[in-house]
Amino acid sequence: MNVYLDHFGFTTKPFELLPNPAFLYMSRTHTKALTYLRYGISERSGFILLTGEVGSGKTTLIRELIGSHLKGLRLAKVFNTRVDSTQLLGMIVEDFGLNAEGRDKTALIRMLNDFLIEQYAQGNRCVLIIDEAQNLSVELLEEVRLLSNLETEQGKLLQIVLVGQPELKETLKSLELLQLRQRIQVFCHLGTISAEEIREYILCRLERAGNRTAVVLSDEVLEIIHRVTRGTPRLVNILMEYILLDAFGNGTAEVSVAAVQEIVDDLDFERQFWGGEDVQGAAGRKEAVPVADGGKGRPAGANALTSLFRRMEARVKGLETQILKMDPAAVQTLAERITALEAQLAKQRDMSESALEVARAALAREVQPRREPEAKPVPHRRRNWAVRLLLGEE
Repeated sequence: MNVYLDHFGFTTKPFELLPNPAFLYMSRTHTKALTYLRYGISERSGFILLTGEVGSGKTTLIRELIGSHLKGLRLAKVFNTRVDSTQLLGMIVEDFGLNAEGRDKTALIRMLNDFLIEQYAQGNRCVLIIDEAQNLSVELLEEVRLLSNLETEQGKLLQIVLVGQPELKETLKSLELLQLRQRIQVFCHLGTISAEEIREYILCRLERAGNRTAVVLSDEVLEIIHRVTRGTPRLVNILMEYILLDAFGNGTAEVSVAAVQEIVDDLDFERQFWGGEDVQGAAGRKEAVPVADGGKGRPAGANALTSLFRRMEARVKGLETQILKMDPAAVQTLAERITALEAQLAKQRDMSESALEVARAALAREVQPRREPEAKPVPHRRRNWAVRLLLGEE
């Protein structure tokens, strides 16, 4: 690991996934959210709601709020929300520094109320932050609301900050939580990093790790990074970690489009991190979605295989381009990788020929007109004697 850090001039890894406030980049959306949170707490708002997608930096922002903006307050933090009401109360009481062991729900509420009154009398403000609040059931959220009933004639004894994914907003729409919704005085949503901010986000983390110029990223590379990660900080960190590792392995500081494309393809980024089909190439090229009668009459499988061949050929060309810039040892390594890719491509072509022939034959059978069976003549039935007697002979 020291060799890796020394290569880039880092004192620590710049793209670790831990929610470290020291690496917090204050984008427009993060600045706005932090401003709202600070305002809500300073104004003694009863309930504050912060939402954001997975990996958007909610926990990091909360830790920044706690470390830099909540000094002098009595604070309780809850990060495990898959609990029942008694366990939740116990965690709150214990995080305020009280002993909850062996006490039932009623005793915990009484203990918490006495503590809050004591702190209020001493001029201290108490704040409760519940992270991952989207995991709380309607019943538990109602229990949390009841905690806000602990008050004096002058104001609330406890401020509550709910932090969670957007599903939390859907849960709060429940009719049973109408009173809780009406008590939320400050609401903010944490968005993602914009395309204009992605360069500064990456450079900021590189700088705080020790070397702002550790790698060179072109506008095209940054466009790919923002597009495949959709500006989600956690996914940017994951992709950049692979990009740095690839640059370290190749002994270079310049990151090429071909290298990033290869990493995205190898990770199967769209499917792995977004759960969808990757119908767009890593360099921004559009791939045709297979259809039964598209691609000059080829079946769906042919279009899919053609797309696969094109991606593999692009990777080979990208590696060949890198050879011109590499030292002899790296050239040998890349040559071996190219040989392996070419062998894999040839194998895929051979295996696809028979499959395509079968698909073409099946398609031909489907388009052949079907002959309708000839209708058989219906024999004339002679009426029985009773009908002939009543209606007469035909």
